[in-house]
Amino acid sequence: MSNPHLPADHPPVANEKIGVLIANLGTPDGYDYWSMRRYLNEFLSDRRVIDYSPWIWQPLLQAVILTKRPFSSGAAYKSIWNEEQGESPLMTITKAQTKKISEAMAERYGDDVIVDFCMRYGNPSTRSKVRIMAERGCRKILFFPLYPQYAGATTATANDEFFRSLITEKWQPPVRTVPSYFDRPSYIDALAQSVERAYGVMETKPDILVCSYHGVPQRYLMEGDPYHCQCQKTTRLLRERLGWDKSEIVTTFQSRFGPEEWLQPYTVEEVARLAEGGKKRIAVIAPAFSADCIETLEEINEEIRESFEEAGGENFTYIPCLNDDDAHIAALSEAISDNLKGWIE
Repeated sequence: MSNPHLPADHPPVANEKIGVLIANLGTPDGYDYWSMRRYLNEFLSDRRVIDYSPWIWQPLLQAVILTKRPFSSGAAYKSIWNEEQGESPLMTITKAQTKKISEAMAERYGDDVIVDFCMRYGNPSTRSKVRIMAERGCRKILFFPLYPQYAGATTATANDEFFRSLITEKWQPPVRTVPSYFDRPSYIDALAQSVERAYGVMETKPDILVCSYHGVPQRYLMEGDPYHCQCQKTTRLLRERLGWDKSEIVTTFQSRFGPEEWLQPYTVEEVARLAEGGKKRIAVIAPAFSADCIETLEEINEEIRESFEEAGGENFTYIPCLNDDDAHIAALSEAISDNLKGWIE
């Protein structure tokens, strides 16, 4: 938009805005071999995710893993794909979250705040959305990785990519990042409400609630990553909010990859142990995921469910992620508003 106070030969300058850029992990563009290979190559080449020496890791990745895994991962994505929209559920849900957050920001701040989303891997890229925000006049940007618990392999790599995206900007805006919100009362309350709704329609209450978080190597904890501790605190705060005994809830970790020891107990093994130990009815929730994705819709609802049932379990309930639930959107919007203080009131 042209500014009447600028000389006639001055390049156009958009009216100043504040940008809120929310970020999620990412999704392949399709479940075909080459779409999966491109996505997995970008994801598994990230040194925050796999920190082995590239001299060792890249030959293994390119010659072995990426020749086989796109087929199995593609089949998993196909089983959950949103065929109507031609996209993964994570993309559909992230769009819905962005729309609702944008409406909440517009109600509070008018048209002074622009809300958009990006993906760490795949499309839309972080760099492309930073460029669009700059073109739309965002002179300040708040970056919000949608990971309740901080981990180097999630929050940190999203921030890394955001900061790298600023390198190409002629006019770099002041920026902020939203910290992890694993213990924010409004987030815990949203989780608790989702559990209460699920339990409220059951004839018989589950014997135990399994809080399944995405795993990381045990070594990361020893090297100072706070993820494990934040996961444990989320579970404790959820239990306290629900008013439950410690025996009614357990913390586990899923999605193990490679030969290293990862955070334990492993969800897929723990649900089998629970079934064998007499816990025939369980519910599973995934507090580390802000939106349902391949790890929840396919891994939990298929692989982990199968492990439980094969060990003698009788009733398995998956409680969906918070997605675009109103309580979740309110919690995310609250975190955004808190982190905009000083920039806009």
